[in-house]
Amino acid sequence: MMEEEGLICVTESASQRLHKAFVVLLRDTTWKCGTVERLVVNYLRRQIQHCRCTHFSVKEMLENFRIKKHQQRRFFEAIERLEKRGIIKIVSNPFSSTDEYDTLKGQGGL
Repeated sequence: MMEEEGLICVTESASQRLHKAFVVLLRDTTWKCGTVERLVVNYLRRQIQHCRCTHFSVKEMLENFRIKKHQQRRFFEAIERLEKRGIIKIVSNPFSSTDEYDTLKGQGGL
């Protein structure tokens, strides 16, 4: 029982971290992506074309997609898979350090 509670706490803290995070599109590709992943990449692509911004709030994306509480886990898993594949970068604070900014700029994210 204690282990399950520990796992739940870890999941909640990870989702809280993602709620406050920003997403940067590094590569414009949806090859071998699932449905939710394609929605995220296409949303970022449209926002870049219209707003000319480089980073987007996860909280704003959740509101735009109108994702309910029980669907958030699937959304967060899709975002984490995109980051693992190097398509997006999850940043807790977009300008937290100059090293992180330079890294993103070098990878084509900014």
